[in-house]
Amino acid sequence: MSLYLDDEFGALYECVSSSSAKRSAFPGSGLTDRPELQPILFALFLVIYLITVGGNLGMLVLIRIDSRLHTPMYFFLASLSCLDLCYSTNVTPKMLVNFLSEKKTISYAACLVQCYFFIAMLITEYYMLAVMAYDRYMAICSPLLYSSKMSNGVCIRLIAGPYIYGFLSGLMETMWTYRLTFCGSNIINHFYCADPPLIRLSCSDTFIKETSMFVVAGFNLSNSLLIILISYVFILITILRMRSTEGRQKAFSTCGSHLMAVTVFYGTLFCMYVRPPTDKSVEESKIIAVFYTFVSPMLNPIIYSLRNKDVKQALGKLMRRNVLLKKNHRAPFLIN
Repeated sequence: MSLYLDDEFGALYECVSSSSAKRSAFPGSGLTDRPELQPILFALFLVIYLITVGGNLGMLVLIRIDSRLHTPMYFFLASLSCLDLCYSTNVTPKMLVNFLSEKKTISYAACLVQCYFFIAMLITEYYMLAVMAYDRYMAICSPLLYSSKMSNGVCIRLIAGPYIYGFLSGLMETMWTYRLTFCGSNIINHFYCADPPLIRLSCSDTFIKETSMFVVAGFNLSNSLLIILISYVFILITILRMRSTEGRQKAFSTCGSHLMAVTVFYGTLFCMYVRPPTDKSVEESKIIAVFYTFVSPMLNPIIYSLRNKDVKQALGKLMRRNVLLKKNHRAPFLIN
């Protein structure tokens, strides 16, 4: 009996000690534990991040300076670019540092902050994509009422709503994570602080946290996707009723970019969160997370620029202007 109690108190002491240690730092396993791959992965993800930053910043600047892009559609696209930029920046710089560092650690406070912003921006992006689908529905199904229905005030509210809801939801989920107790090695089996690997580390009861994660993830994924699907059902009905082939092609072209972005983003997220956090699923989630953390933010500006006539024209106009400015700048020197 005495030996049993000693073992119990020993386990309790280890857990209490670990829970106090959790407030200092977490070691992480990163994307891979193979040292020979670290420099290659560093170069690869650095290039991806630079393309992401350049593409999304370029999209923001282009929308800002070209008056033809001052419409609700591009207002929402600018918000999506801002989200993608922040979303990728929340994870990538720390991961790049870890590729070149032998000691891959993150402080407990930094881990919670990263987790908070990740969840907040993820949920915000769910509904931002839903808002963009609603915008396309209004433009195609009610073109005569579009200007009055999608006024500046309405657009601001449609953007503010997802941000407020997303950041409040992220705060709630992070508070549940904060209440978890961590024991043992505290090694995060991931390249950023995410809920599934943190749940696997916890030695306390994770039922509330897991239930909250599944409910929040399932509700927001299905709810935002339902808005998108309903919007596109009405869009498809309206397009099929169009008699003009040119009108149909224009309607499909304006929706094609958004549908591609939705497919990449939602497809990977369903694989990531709507399943229990087992060891196997955490390992698989690393690969899946690469797509929506790095690939999706990088592809979005490329998709919207290559498949959008207005963006291509605005980009061409900006490039021609820069060429003319360079020629005018060189002209005085050539004359002298």
